Amino acid sequence: MKTLYLECGMGAAGDMLMAALLELVPDRQAFVDRMNALFAPRIHLEAEPAVKCGITGTHMHVVIDGVEEESEDDHDHEHHHHHDHDDEHGHDHEHHHHHDHDDEHEHEHHHHDHDDEHDHDHEHPHHHDHDEHDHDHEHDEHDHGHHHGHHHHSSLQDIHDLINALDIPEKVKEDARAVYGIIADAESQVHGHPVSEIHFHEVGTLDAVVDVVGVCLLMDILSPQQVFASPVLVGSGYVRCMHGVLPVPAPATALILKGIPTYGGKVQGELCTPTGAALLRHFVQHFGDRPVMATASIGYGMGMKDFERANCVRAFLGESEGVREEITRLECNLDDMSGEEIGFAMDQLLKAGARDVYTQAIGMKKSRPGTLLSVICLPEDADRLAGILMQHTTTLGIRRQDMNRYVLSREITTADTPYGPVRIKTSSGMGVKKAKPEYDDLAAIAEKTGLSIREIREQLK
Repeated sequence: MKTLYLECGMGAAGDMLMAALLELVPDRQAFVDRMNALFAPRIHLEAEPAVKCGITGTHMHVVIDGVEEESEDDHDHEHHHHHDHDDEHGHDHEHHHHHDHDDEHEHEHHHHDHDDEHDHDHEHPHHHDHDEHDHDHEHDEHDHGHHHGHHHHSSLQDIHDLINALDIPEKVKEDARAVYGIIADAESQVHGHPVSEIHFHEVGTLDAVVDVVGVCLLMDILSPQQVFASPVLVGSGYVRCMHGVLPVPAPATALILKGIPTYGGKVQGELCTPTGAALLRHFVQHFGDRPVMATASIGYGMGMKDFERANCVRAFLGESEGVREEITRLECNLDDMSGEEIGFAMDQLLKAGARDVYTQAIGMKKSRPGTLLSVICLPEDADRLAGILMQHTTTLGIRRQDMNRYVLSREITTADTPYGPVRIKTSSGMGVKKAKPEYDDLAAIAEKTGLSIREIREQLK
């Protein structure tokens, strides 16, 4: 099975993910040329060789309107950034045209007197896309002077219109819109405003749209059947802004990463941006150890800064023999519920997303017959399903067991038969391949024809 594994041990930013995936495609220049044609004439994309800790990889370089941002990283003096402010973040757009730039992005005035003091590696919580391109500055309480030009702002609908106008496959457009929807939903929760009121700076938006569309297009080209990723390094420390000090990960990034395994590490600064987090949220099905796989190609997407460890996202593409995933089993013993009540509880658990629910007859204390009710679910769903189990059963306690299981990859196709279309479920991996018709379709044919399900199944072989 074609498998992609993303190693995010130094964080994740949109440009780093795009660069890592680019190294996996056969014709890299053709992709770069295609991207430049899509966004001409305003945006120019370049894939440049970069070396981190002796490892050669690719750094993605984006120039907007002939200008690229420049940054000076020095811990002992004021930083002057001669660039348009690439805030790809969303913010409440109820503001005047002179605003002080609050780092958590509720903009109120529009004359960028930027005397904010930042205590961070300049991957801003609010989606600074000069940090999307990993121009992160490890700041320790110093002034941060920005020189800004005029800013135009785009709504989520504006971004959707921009994506829809691109000459790319519809699936890529759907993925790109979904990624931006994740970002906008998180920003909406952070700022307490509807998604319709969240706006993005134009320059940062263009920069980030390149990253999002680029990653979505590369995923379409590579077409992995399953995508895994390591736990994500988010960085550590704080961001000092006008209205206080915010922790890393930034609020929007933290919301996007809910349920995804992350860790802080010793690197001071924000290493995972909202764009990177949203791309991982959208594409990755499983987070954890790299699965057993025969690797065909490896890509390195490099950031700008140098650390003791290589600042990169590493991507592995190859074939795996089955999938091992983490699951959770919830169990409780019941001796004072009717069969109808237990059946209703089982239905509610399945509707709420349980992978499986089943019962076993058991003997309980005082020689009473009872029922063991078991729920199989994903770890991130366990707490929610435990609440439903408490609500719809009489139990006073629930046992939880986290474990791994091997699973085959599954695909449903439709076959034309003498009885009409029938869905076929195919499972493969670990050296085996299985296929069987969907029971509901067989049952419908049996009711219509008077044949038994066994007879129909035999005829369809």
